[in-house]
Amino acid sequence: MATIADRLVLLQKEKGLQKKDIAKAAGVSLMGYYRYEQGIRQPSASVIVALADFFGVSADYLLGRSDKP
Repeated sequence: MATIADRLVLLQKEKGLQKKDIAKAAGVSLMGYYRYEQGIRQPSASVIVALADFFGVSADYLLGRSDKP
């Protein structure tokens, strides 16, 4: 099962985005976003929703609960 860190890295690469732009869209610092990608910290529910909306995927996909974006 994929982790949120795995999905964030995958989505960033697929969409050709920069970490700073994703962090800004999610309302977190660049370092905070980096920690999510590294699996050091887990995002709050509101950040998960913001990231899912930004990437155009479901929260379940982002969390690794579904393989269907």
